[in-house]
Amino acid sequence: QVQLVESGGGVVQAGGSLRLSCAVTGGTFSTYHMGWFRQAPGKEREFVAVISWSGRTTYYTESVKGRFTISRDNAKNTAYLQMTSLNPEDTAVYYCAQGRPGGIGADYATSSEYRYWGQGTQVTVSS
Repeated sequence: QVQLVESGGGVVQAGGSLRLSCAVTGGTFSTYHMGWFRQAPGKEREFVAVISWSGRTTYYTESVKGRFTISRDNAKNTAYLQMTSLNPEDTAVYYCAQGRPGGIGADYATSSEYRYWGQGTQVTVSS
């Protein structure tokens, strides 16, 4: 049974930073890509970032490029999302997800490309 648990969310002022963690138990963490998604109130879940199993390949949604950094520590079975220069538009519940076998595909920004999900952690950015 693969389980993902996010942590690190909270309330921060605009311009601040947070680091989210996603601890994975079960399965073989080091062989699957990991993604972060977010869902703001009244909006659909959207892709934020993805990292390959090796950590060498990353992709970001345009709105977070240069501000967010996705990383992973395969020895700790944990993925991270470092968020800087936060603004109120970043307010959302953030979810981590483990990718399906086969590596990062062309549809990496699509929720269906991920098979296991965490419960989410709330990030609130005040102006």
